[in-house]
Amino acid sequence: MSVDAQDSRPPQVAVVGRGAPDPGAEALAEEVGRRLASAGARVVCGGLGGVMAAVAKGAREAGGEVIGIVPGTEPADANPYCTHVVATGIGKARNLAVVASGDAVIAVGGEWGTLSEIAYARHFGRPVIALGSWRVEPHAPIAGGPGIEEADTPERAVALALSAIGRGAASL
Repeated sequence: MSVDAQDSRPPQVAVVGRGAPDPGAEALAEEVGRRLASAGARVVCGGLGGVMAAVAKGAREAGGEVIGIVPGTEPADANPYCTHVVATGIGKARNLAVVASGDAVIAVGGEWGTLSEIAYARHFGRPVIALGSWRVEPHAPIAGGPGIEEADTPERAVALALSAIGRGAASL
């Protein structure tokens, strides 16, 4: 019996949001991290502060793994909760690597960088869950923002992300 590598590895969920302090978004992100780790998912984030540090903290405290993809060339720049660090040296372009590394993306709050990550994620066909984040009202060809779902709680955001990739908590 052969093992499908895709099915044997834990799902990876990218969590994106503001790097600057935002206590409300950080509280949501920390709970998202806890719930993802408890469901057996790996967290992928930008590796720095704000929402990134909060989601990483929540995941680590729940015994999970966190992949931090930092914009600079120094792994030491990552927040202390990252278990694995990828130093890219490509600045904000690392946003592409963050969302491409997730099977799904959860956007928590955010600013312009978060909006770019949502756009890249949809371009790559990744499902996006918006938790207190951007609402996309696109023009006719993509009316309704296909592939973007809104969640009102961290629990719902995690459930939607895992369900979108066919890896609900029951299947892990």
